[in-house]
Amino acid sequence: MFNHSNVSMPKAVDAVLRLFVVIPDFPSVHHSVTIRETVSNFGFNFPGWDRIFGTYRPQPTAGHQGMTIGLAQYRDRGQVTLPFLLILPFVGNPGNYSTNKSGREPVKDSPHVES
Repeated sequence: MFNHSNVSMPKAVDAVLRLFVVIPDFPSVHHSVTIRETVSNFGFNFPGWDRIFGTYRPQPTAGHQGMTIGLAQYRDRGQVTLPFLLILPFVGNPGNYSTNKSGREPVKDSPHVES
């Protein structure tokens, strides 16, 4: 529960702890709408795996307060309702977020991407 808590800590403590355990700032990066951040920081209790496999990102580009969360292709209000979210795994398109897409960013002209 600690790694998904809303706890802030001094930068010095943060810097040391993130070497050994997943701290609260660590997993939030993968909730970013930016693909290279979405496909990062998968670790649950040991951050070393992300460092070993090259998926570690220390902070989101826009910072935690400025980060937009979600998936670019699902930004409409009708797409974040409970019924839609329940059927999404069966009808949804993973878009460029799937790991076989090499982490490319969504096309800016797509109607699903905010400018």
